Amino acid sequence: MNIPNHVAIILDGNGRWARSKGMPRNYGHVQGAKQVEVICEEAYKMGINYLTVYAFSTENWKRPKEEVDALMKLLRDYMKGCLKTAAKNNMCVRIIGDKTGLDEDIQLRIAELEEATKDNTGLHFNIAINYGSRDEIRRAFIKISEKIKKGDIDPENINETIISDALDTAGLPDPDLLIRTCGELRLSNFLLWQISYAEIYVTDVPWPDFTKEELVKAVEAYGKRNRKFGEIKEG
Repeated sequence: MNIPNHVAIILDGNGRWARSKGMPRNYGHVQGAKQVEVICEEAYKMGINYLTVYAFSTENWKRPKEEVDALMKLLRDYMKGCLKTAAKNNMCVRIIGDKTGLDEDIQLRIAELEEATKDNTGLHFNIAINYGSRDEIRRAFIKISEKIKKGDIDPENINETIISDALDTAGLPDPDLLIRTCGELRLSNFLLWQISYAEIYVTDVPWPDFTKEELVKAVEAYGKRNRKFGEIKEG
């Protein structure tokens, strides 16, 4: 099986899954968080080295306050549990997104998690929180502009590498495969720069039901694609 090096996932369908069971939306988010841990383990066993998940977007702040508060509580609990999981599985965890938009205690937990796991050599697990690709690119432009003002960068020399290095994902390989659960056919402002050449796989399965078997289906579909970059074909 041709295994992608980096898989990105848009975790969609938690709320709809919960409603289908007569439960509140937050129940779906809780179950979805549990499924993230399962897929992290299965992905690494399959040989996937990088996994990036879309957990909370910049647009998610527009949801009802009750739901946002519940998501932030879930995030706090998840950060705490993730320390143990990362230690057990030798997992390197990184948060992408505008961390300054999060409460201070969450920022501290993120810093603690990233510092504690930075030297781990297992799965590189990236969580997009308060993330939006357009906002990421906007912030990258600000970083580059500041370097231009300091004379560190000549505008004439700006290339794709300089832009990539200013993004939240600096140092990470671009995703080979993007998975979206629950059947929606849109990118939702996720990794727009980075997925330029990624294969896209959409499944109707909601995220809480996305099992090892569903991941295998996605990877098998990826393996059947004739990946082509200009005149160069992979596989």
